[in-house]
Amino acid sequence: MQRLHAATRLRSWLLLALLLQLTGCGCANGPTEQVTIKEQTFTLEVASTLEAIKKGLGERESIPDNGGMLFVFPDAQQRRFWMVDCLVDIDIMYLDALGRITSIHTMRAEPLQTGSETRTEYEQRLKRYPSGLSAQFAIELQAGKIRELDLKTGNKIDIPIECLKARVK
Repeated sequence: MQRLHAATRLRSWLLLALLLQLTGCGCANGPTEQVTIKEQTFTLEVASTLEAIKKGLGERESIPDNGGMLFVFPDAQQRRFWMVDCLVDIDIMYLDALGRITSIHTMRAEPLQTGSETRTEYEQRLKRYPSGLSAQFAIELQAGKIRELDLKTGNKIDIPIECLKARVK
């Protein structure tokens, strides 16, 4: 009888584990995701909606030492970021669909829109920072952090790819 209960419990645990995998558990599915990069853990805000992606880290006066943003796109393609309404310098790394770094930049804060500029004029003067190759993800960190971590193009960043893709809206 005890073996029967143990076998039933084991089947229940295996079924639960399978269900958790199928539902994408492993991602926090909240506003942030814990990502370990070179043995340092970062709490990254997830931007997976068009509104969140457009806003990014704009208007922030600082970025925590272990903070930043993880951008998730519906597909991998060449991308370009800019520093709209950004008050601080930001490091960015673009990642392909497998989590490999395709491009790294330090994006410098630029003068904000002036009263004599239209929004279009302001946006047109901002420098663009390209992904180089196709990218499905981007991670923004405090300026200087990518150099400090000694990250290079081609390095793989361990992110929960499949469940992040499921978050795109």
